[in-house]
Amino acid sequence: MFPLLYILTLEEAVLSPGLLPPLCVDSMKMSRGKLPLSVMAVVISAVALAGVIFTEDLRALTEEKDKASNEDDIVDEDKISFNPNECSVMNGKWVFNSSKKPPYTDQTCPYVDRQVACTKNGRPDMDYLYWEWQLDDCNLPRFDAADVLEKLRGKRLMFVGDSLQRGQWESFVCLVESQIPEGQKSMNRSRKLSVFRAEEYNATIEFYWAPFLVESNSDAPIIIDTSKRILHVDSVSKHARHWIGADILVFNSYVWWMSGHRIKSVWGSFANGDEGFEELDALIAYRIGLKTWANWIDSNVDPNVTRVFFITMSPTHLRSSDWNNKKGIKCYNETRPVMKRGYWGSGSDKGMMNVVASVVGRMKVPVTVLNITQLSEYRIDGHASVYTESQGEMLTKKQKARPRLYADCIHWCLPGVPDTWNQLLYAYL
Repeated sequence: MFPLLYILTLEEAVLSPGLLPPLCVDSMKMSRGKLPLSVMAVVISAVALAGVIFTEDLRALTEEKDKASNEDDIVDEDKISFNPNECSVMNGKWVFNSSKKPPYTDQTCPYVDRQVACTKNGRPDMDYLYWEWQLDDCNLPRFDAADVLEKLRGKRLMFVGDSLQRGQWESFVCLVESQIPEGQKSMNRSRKLSVFRAEEYNATIEFYWAPFLVESNSDAPIIIDTSKRILHVDSVSKHARHWIGADILVFNSYVWWMSGHRIKSVWGSFANGDEGFEELDALIAYRIGLKTWANWIDSNVDPNVTRVFFITMSPTHLRSSDWNNKKGIKCYNETRPVMKRGYWGSGSDKGMMNVVASVVGRMKVPVTVLNITQLSEYRIDGHASVYTESQGEMLTKKQKARPRLYADCIHWCLPGVPDTWNQLLYAYL
């Protein structure tokens, strides 16, 4: 590289004497013939020095550009590449990365529900957008929207569950939709089934509303009074007919079971409909309901055609005393994650997780349990809090001033924590 730089720069010096030091210019004016040896030495030295400086500057600029372009793709060489069989997604830590650029905003993605559009709803702090989940022993791949769309070409991906699962679906759609040109994507939303379609890829990303997975009298319309909800713990067919034909199924069901009441449950054929229910402890009802779901999966899903995932419970953060903020009010005004390793609050029930592990462990069809609970436990800062709506209306100033009553510490802001859930899902895909 140096000879080429030298020749080019010397030619430039002869054609443009203004680039040379005054001594060299005066010497060139004295003689149009051969340059004196001393002058030639000065010219060569100056040009060589310029070449070295130019090369170093170019190298510095190139390194800076590479650093900037790869800033979001730093790989820890001490960690192995992600392998689902060797890497635990539970073991890691949240790391603040100010250079991280959120993949979308609640204003650039038109599919974010107002309930979780925290920035648009006036949330003043932004740090919650810049935390990354880093595994202890493995490098977690970043969500690659173009790669995801290729993986989904000709396929149906369906999320099934409650409003938290709907949040993960919205996150997934927002993560990929900017890669698709206008006119080649569409959204059809309804109370039970919502479908985002990527025309060029002949792919759909769908959400089906089934908060208990099994059937209940509160599927639609929702019964606000949780004590009046009745579950058909042995019946799933009305929901499951919509799941047939999906290539990837992602299930979740937890928070609706945790009403604090015993679960009114019926099974079998009852002439009087929902009458004749029996009240069961939530853990028992959950096990029966999950077995009903598992039996349907085993009987109707071909594992050679369809992949099945189960997302573990999304924790709630309703007691600030859990993380030793005794003066706090639920998750209100929390702006940083809990940094204590292994933190576990009262908003997650390990008994329910054990039920999932027990039921899934006995299934014939392989089900990947994606554990998002531990990493989400730390994120007391990620909830919608008072930057949300209540019964379809934005919170008023008076309501925001009463966080003990109105702060939503169940649902997550978008963009936010559910984007990490989908990063994990992508790693498994």
